[in-house]
Amino acid sequence: MIHNLMYIELKTGYSDDGPAWIGYVKTSKSKKTIYFNDHAFQKSIGNCSNYIDIENGHEYWISGLKKKESNRHWAGHGKIMIDRRAVNEYLSLIEEKELPLNLFEVVNIEDKFPIERVNELLNEKY
Repeated sequence: MIHNLMYIELKTGYSDDGPAWIGYVKTSKSKKTIYFNDHAFQKSIGNCSNYIDIENGHEYWISGLKKKESNRHWAGHGKIMIDRRAVNEYLSLIEEKELPLNLFEVVNIEDKFPIERVNELLNEKY
């Protein structure tokens, strides 16, 4: 499993203003499945999304981190929740000394990757 720092934003019901996180994810070897915060996402093509939650069908935008601009869509608003453990790595990536707290909220995100639960669910479908 690959362990990366990524941007995750809920699109279903929110458009560009959904809850958003920067946190550590696990990915399958193919990178077609991403696990984050007790959710599992698979590649999908939606109106404003690129992943879908396997268990509830909600659409998300998931991407790598941008270095010199906001990770949110230009029309989006709201603070991005960032995993406390990721702050230093993110600051290094964007070449800044401090996190702008008007744009971010530092939170604790538990490493909860539902690999077994989702594999069982997917196996039931087949």
